[in-house]
Amino acid sequence: MSYGALPPKQGLYDPAHEHDACGVGFVAHIKGERRHEIIRQGLTILERLHHRGAVGADPRAGDGAGLLLQLPDAFFRAVVDFGLPEMGRYAVGMLFLPRDAGARAEAQQVVEEFVVAEGQTVLGWRDVPVDNSGLGYSVLPTEPVIRQVFVGCEDGCVDQQAFERKLFVIRKQIDNRIRE
Repeated sequence: MSYGALPPKQGLYDPAHEHDACGVGFVAHIKGERRHEIIRQGLTILERLHHRGAVGADPRAGDGAGLLLQLPDAFFRAVVDFGLPEMGRYAVGMLFLPRDAGARAEAQQVVEEFVVAEGQTVLGWRDVPVDNSGLGYSVLPTEPVIRQVFVGCEDGCVDQQAFERKLFVIRKQIDNRIRE
């Protein structure tokens, strides 16, 4: 296979679904250890990808960027006002919700409906603090409300993989309902 060529279609893989992921960086500890230094290095990567901002006429309106981290259990225990089960027995969903209070309440109700329908528990919600001072004039009117939903793993999930499957089904059902 030459450099740049794609493998042939087989099984679930289809080269037609390949696409660029411009501006991606990856930092990890070789032994899987959690270290704050990894976060600092990830932030440095983001700072150096400023050219990747997909900016237009408003130079402070880009297409966004962020870090994907392991679940910060100790942090969540310190900032939420509800109980959390042991690590691995809960998940956190990050939601970008409408600014309109009525539409936001409706979206949250959809989330809770599917969590409960799949036999899991909504442990609580958290408003994510934001600093929007870096947003441009063209995007401020459409800035979403960012909330986290905490989902508890119930006894029907015998292991982490079963819980992950439940979460996947919940997310797909929410996606489908919201698109209706």
